[in-house]
Formats: sequence, C-alpha cells, structure tokens
Amino acid sequence: MKSTIFLILALILQITALQAQRFQQFIEQVNALPEAQRLEAVDSFMHADHSFPFTEMDTLVAFLYQGEASSVALAGDFTQWQPSIKLTRIPATDFWYANATFEADARLDYQFVVNGSSWIIDPLNHYTCTGGFGTNSELRMPSYALPAGVTFESSIPHGTVEDTLFTSSYLGNSRIIYIYLPPGYDTTSMVYPVMLFHDGTDYLKLGAVQNILNYLIAHRQIAPLVGIFVPPVDRTAEFLGGKREAYRKFIIDEVMPAMEHRYRLDPNPGKRGMIGVSNGGNISLYIGMKNPESFGKIGAQSSNVKNNILNTFQGSEKLPLEIYLDIGKYDIASLIPLVENLASILEHKNYACQHFSFPEGHSWGNWKGHLRLPLIQFFPYPNPLFNKSQTP
Repeated sequence: MKSTIFLILALILQITALQAQRFQQFIEQVNALPEAQRLEAVDSFMHADHSFPFTEMDTLVAFLYQGEASSVALAGDFTQWQPSIKLTRIPATDFWYANATFEADARLDYQFVVNGSSWIIDPLNHYTCTGGFGTNSELRMPSYALPAGVTFESSIPHGTVEDTLFTSSYLGNSRIIYIYLPPGYDTTSMVYPVMLFHDGTDYLKLGAVQNILNYLIAHRQIAPLVGIFVPPVDRTAEFLGGKREAYRKFIIDEVMPAMEHRYRLDPNPGKRGMIGVSNGGNISLYIGMKNPESFGKIGAQSSNVKNNILNTFQGSEKLPLEIYLDIGKYDIASLIPLVENLASILEHKNYACQHFSFPEGHSWGNWKGHLRLPLIQFFPYPNPLFNKSQTP
C-alpha cells in the first residue's frame, strides 16, 4: 500500500517537470497505476501549466482529448483530412492521446473526430485558423512564429479599400471588385505598381492581405502599390475549365483598362503582378504565360498547375516573367509534384524565380503567413521601378 501511495505522489510531483522527460514515460507511469488511481494522475497532468497540444524536444507532439467517447480520431493537413490517426484511451479514464512528429517550425490545421462523425476543434488549444471551410485548430510547433504584419497594427498608416460592381461581357456575369489604395495615394500624382489577387475576397477576409500590405509599406519592405481583388463567380470553370479563356480576356481586356482609367497604375508589366492560391494559382500562371506584356510578375501559392502550363513553359522560349512558387510539405498530395515539376522547368530555363516548400498544409494560415515573400520579391523597397520623379 505504501509503495502505491509513493508512486502516485512521485508521479504528481513529476508532472510539473514533464518537459524534461518523454510524454510516453508519463503514459507508461499512469498505465502502471491501479485503475482506480489513474484518473487522479491524469487530472493532475491536465491541470498543470502546460500548453496543448503538448510538445517536447522541439519535434514531438501529443494531441490530447479528455471526454467520454467511444472513439476519437485526428484529421488534418498531415492526414490529407482523413480521420486516420486514432487516439488511444487510457483504460479507466476519459483521457485520449496520439503521438506524432513534425518539423520544429511546422504550422498545421487539424480537428478531432469524436464518435466517428462529430468534427470539432481542439477544446484544449486556443490557436485557431479560419479558412474557406470554417475554423480549424492550429498546431504551432515550438519554432514556429506568427509572421509580422499578419495581425492588425493600429500604430501604422492604413490604406483604404474601395469596391465597384463590375459586369463582364465575356463572362456574362457581375461581381464586386475591391481596390486597395496605399496610404498617401490621394496626396500624390505618381503612378503605382499593381498586384491583382484572384480569389480576391478570400485574400481580404482570410488572407489578412490588408494588414500585410499596410505593414510592409509602413516598414519600407515594399514600395506602395495598388491592390486589385477579383473574386470568382464560377470558380472551377473560370480558373480551370471552359470559362478560363473568357476569364483571361475579362482580366486583360475589361478589368485592367477600367482600373487604368480610374486609378494611377503604371503600364510597365514589370510593375504589375498577379497571384492566386490553388486553382487561383493556375489561372495566375495561365494569364501570365498568355499575356506577359500585361503582367510581368506571377505568384502561385499551393497551385494546381495543369499540364498545358507545364508543357508551355517547357516547350516555349523563355518568357519575360518573374515568378514566385510555394507549396506545403503537407499540402494536397497531388499538387506537390506539379509545383516541383514547374519549379524544375523554370530553374532549367533560368527564370527569375523563387520557390519554397514550407512545413504547412493547404491552408490560409500557410498562404497569409508567406504572402510577404512574393510581395517583397516583386516590389522591393526602394524599388528601382518605382518612379519617384513623378512625385510633385
């Protein structure tokens, strides 16, 4: 009896120092206790000063769930959103766990699947990430740091966002287009570089792009620029399918002339960029290869690079384009080789191209976290293409 009491006391005392030992050791110690005493040890651990999911040794993580359930599974970027990681319950407790290993700087979205059908965010984790399909829990490994500029900063100048209802004769539909004007736009007569964002509404709502532009401009990491945010109406058809060519003409022949008439945009293609995510990256690359005389800087994040784009870049003479590509190591599996193949082609052709692979998934947390990279690449400050001589 005394030996059992001593074991319990020793276990509870060790909980506060658990960072120095393996989580698996804690599990083994709890399982060694009589069943009637396990819940007390688990509760002591759960009420200790820990952050969840529980990480140690930089790359090890334990996902924890406490509650009555017949089963608990884990789904996320790292499982291609299949509930394939099953949590283990310690007998005689309501404590469930699953161990995993990730890069020290990984950032990943996930949810628990309880009783086979109830998808929930992690009740123990206060970090979340909102995307096109709702809110997920966010795993931040120990070396991950939220990039500067993603969150709102009240102490820096802010640009303004206008909107206009735009009707396309090519597509036979209408949509609201948003325009970001940098701080000081109304006080100068200079012309500005421009960045066009496909999935524009999502970049604004989910991609923190207004915060990022304000931050990069205020901290002189990019030249002041105008942002044009174009949302799709029929996304798959416009970005991939039968309406793709009409969408290209809509951007080149309708949107840009109207924007040039209304705003002071530099006509030099070297001062014009566009970017998109996933299928939006595909349309960005497509328009870039078809109209390099209109847009000289092309960004594609986690892109679905279709074969006609790969074949065109492979088989054509080098186009006057500067390109940015990125992909997540835990991205949609089919996209990774497509992006890697395009990067290899561009490298072989000696394109000015940056290409990154991040330990993240197919997520707005990934895309907004790295959006600063193409912006800095395309429009660095001071930018030799940004003609200050036009300032009065």
